[in-house]
Amino acid sequence: MDRIAPADETATPTPTGAPVSDVPALLDGVPRQRAGGRVPCETAVPGVREPAAVEKPRPRLRTPRVWRLLPTPTGTPFTFGYGLVLCLTSLFSAHADPALVHALLQGSSTDVAHLVRTPELVLVGSALWLAGGVASPFAIGFVLVLTALERRIGGLRTAGVFLLGHVLATLATEVPVGLAVLAGQLPESSLHRLDYGVSFGVAAGTGALAGLLPLWLRVPLLAGFGGMLLQDLLALADPLTNWGHLIALAIGVATWPVLRRWRGGRTGSVGPARALKERPLRSAGRASRW
Repeated sequence: MDRIAPADETATPTPTGAPVSDVPALLDGVPRQRAGGRVPCETAVPGVREPAAVEKPRPRLRTPRVWRLLPTPTGTPFTFGYGLVLCLTSLFSAHADPALVHALLQGSSTDVAHLVRTPELVLVGSALWLAGGVASPFAIGFVLVLTALERRIGGLRTAGVFLLGHVLATLATEVPVGLAVLAGQLPESSLHRLDYGVSFGVAAGTGALAGLLPLWLRVPLLAGFGGMLLQDLLALADPLTNWGHLIALAIGVATWPVLRRWRGGRTGSVGPARALKERPLRSAGRASRW
């Protein structure tokens, strides 16, 4: 039987004076060693180039587009066209004969006497004038509020909200006046009260727009606008008109459920042109997963 040599007898003796490597885990005589004792693993297939690393695009910061606050002929045709008419009537009232302007305003006033005789004519005609001119707060609110509302629900629906607030708030303030005159609580001169402008429609549009905004914008808008209307009411300068503004604001708030359904249908629907554009992309996405 052969004798098994001990381990110390078969080990290769270390030459005297040979340099000792100060890097751990390195083997003598093995080329292309990395620092730290890692041996590279050749996994690349010959003749095939490895794909370059795809750098993710950096997210671009979205800057607010201020121009979207103003009406445009294509984006908000209702607000743009209506605003142009109001500018023309304001220029006319500022430069025309004051007697002629007063006669036109009196003829289009939504007082009780005119509402009884020609309700359709005065409800439309009274909304063609700006009380206070183009620099009045409600004129500025008309541009900003109706533009934002039309971009969310469309021109026809914005016109419907404006007309709803204008008509219902007018009737809610003028009908009690007529009843008070019949009851003898007010003089007959109250039947010919001068009443015109777009403030009721703007107030209704503001209330409707608040329901389509996020909470952090909805609360300040309602608090600021509602607080301004309450201050005007407490000042007792024109209580009937001030009550009409609050009623119109409440009418706009009451339209929230309908407007949210309208907006959901508007944003959730995909047109035929967009569907045709997205179909090749979706097909390519399914093919790339196989």
